[in-house]
Amino acid sequence: MSTQPRMKEMYSAEIIPALTKKFEYTSVMRVPRLTKIVLSQGMGEAVADKKLIDTAAEELSRIAGQKAITTISKKDISNFKLRKGMPIGTKVTLRGDRMYEFLDRLISVALPRTRDFRGINPKGFDGRGNFNLGIKEHIIFPEIDIDKTNRILGMDITFVTTAATDEEGNALLDAFGFPFIKK
Repeated sequence: MSTQPRMKEMYSAEIIPALTKKFEYTSVMRVPRLTKIVLSQGMGEAVADKKLIDTAAEELSRIAGQKAITTISKKDISNFKLRKGMPIGTKVTLRGDRMYEFLDRLISVALPRTRDFRGINPKGFDGRGNFNLGIKEHIIFPEIDIDKTNRILGMDITFVTTAATDEEGNALLDAFGFPFIKK
């Protein structure tokens, strides 16, 4: 039995040869790969209630399997009653095996649990092969106990790749099994 994540094995065995053939790469090193996945939550309401950040960080840590850090504001914004140094969000950066395990759980378990799920809109690419995905409810992840959650939070998930173009990034994520909406 191998200890490598399923998605990592699939990348080595199936995705690299398929993308090499599709884009006619001369070297295996030119094949795009996933470098990191960043999960982030902005908590604007945390200005009034500091406990929100703690519970959000704890739940994000449970989802990612790695400790979440608190992000702080960089400047004062009086209209939002925000001061420099106040906590305003949480984030986690996943790399290596944890990244592939999270990707597997996201595609096979969490996304199908989304209410009225019809697929992911492929317009989230940034022009350089990276993809951004917004999730409205964090309770789609099985690690979160709905009964113990007092507030449903959204999150942004960024998939950072080595792809040079959106077409290559789309082909990479499609090969991993992303449920993109077909045009």
